Amino acid sequence: MELHQRIVSAPIDFGAIRSEFGLASAYPAEASAEARDAVDAFAGDRVDRTDIPFVTIDPPGAMDLDQALHIERTPSGFTVHYAIADVGAVIYPDGALAKESGARGQTFYLPDGTVPLHPPVLSENSASLLPDQPRPAALWTIELDDQAEPVRFSVVRALVRSRARLDYLRVQADAESGSLHPSIAALPEFGTRRIEAGVARGAIGLRLPAQTIIEDEHADGHWRLVVEPRTAADDWNEQVSLLTGMCAARIMLDGDAPARERVALLRTMPPPSEPALESMRRTAQALGVAWSADEPVGQMLARLDPGTPAALVLMSEATTLLRGASYTVVDGAAGEPPGPDTLRHSAIGAPYAHVTAPLRRLSDRFATEICLARCAGAEVPRWVRDGLTGAADAMRRSDSVAGKIERACIDLTESSVLARRIGAEFDAVVVREANGNRPAVVFVADPPVLGPCVGKPPEGEAVRVRLLSADPAERKVSFTYPA
Repeated sequence: MELHQRIVSAPIDFGAIRSEFGLASAYPAEASAEARDAVDAFAGDRVDRTDIPFVTIDPPGAMDLDQALHIERTPSGFTVHYAIADVGAVIYPDGALAKESGARGQTFYLPDGTVPLHPPVLSENSASLLPDQPRPAALWTIELDDQAEPVRFSVVRALVRSRARLDYLRVQADAESGSLHPSIAALPEFGTRRIEAGVARGAIGLRLPAQTIIEDEHADGHWRLVVEPRTAADDWNEQVSLLTGMCAARIMLDGDAPARERVALLRTMPPPSEPALESMRRTAQALGVAWSADEPVGQMLARLDPGTPAALVLMSEATTLLRGASYTVVDGAAGEPPGPDTLRHSAIGAPYAHVTAPLRRLSDRFATEICLARCAGAEVPRWVRDGLTGAADAMRRSDSVAGKIERACIDLTESSVLARRIGAEFDAVVVREANGNRPAVVFVADPPVLGPCVGKPPEGEAVRVRLLSADPAERKVSFTYPA
């Protein structure tokens, strides 16, 4: 089914959602002063790598630039230089700014603006990897073989300078025209090989339509829903962060270190449950999708055409496989470390750690400090070890809040843009059939809405449904079948 949209917008105030979740953008005065006056604690100890022509790739308008990339093809494979904003160097571990960021956990994103983890004077200015500015960074160097598998990797504190600020659509267009910036000319080949490696190791990737809320440029205060275009450039760039996080986990879980010395903060996810996999197999069979008993679920999903109704259904159901994501602390000095099966991220197919977005996520600052210490042959700072459990708790809590905020904003926008169209008919794909008291779920493409449907529409089929209700106060919509 073609995923297109007509412009349908509605006046929406997201202030109620901010109030509901207690989101306050203002920082305490002392924390704001620390951010304004922040200085690099390692200014005299950095490797000068301003010679590397880094570029950044971010959404248009983004100012909190965590990552800068340089990648080159070598005779034996690839070399990736990945510079990450060195937030740990500009925040006092026991200061007011560290305390406030610990309470927040992460940046929260709403359509009308962000509630930042750090004050913008830091996250969008002095610590951001803006172009043509020397910046302190944690510089990852990853050497890979011809199949883009890492053979050597390390991270050091460095001084870097970005040369250009790019966005995903521009990178995609440049790739298609053969005019990619020289610093990322090897990105398509690297990204493609890393995606193939992910499928081979059992990674589970979902390519579902992503609902995004954007402002109507023709009407102030009006907002509309669109399907966010996901380009190959998004996927290639994602592989750089995934690779870095996997290397970080390997450094923290170094098998050569005594168990009592291992320290890590990992992003983990348990394996899919057997009942969930069995349910998916029944769905695939009902949809006529061939899936052999020995083929991993990630490989099956990877070969589907994401534009087909069957793929939409199976990828929607696959979200039930990716549950239980959490943060796992390893501190050998505190007792028996978790078993290896509990240290993996099943959707990635390997141990993994967040280290590439410290301006927006608390955990990354802690995990990066562990990796820096390990690569330097130094002790992990005491403030890091003492703060790991609190950081993990803050991430679990803030992840839950972030998910609820995102869902609330989408629900409010869906119900608002449809409020005046009750009784109208829409083309839809049935994502999930009705089961007992659980209603069917349909995906309407225009405007892009995912909602419950009364009746018994056949799963995986393209159908015509009628809008039964749309209540912005309750943030709920429902459809009925037959129309």
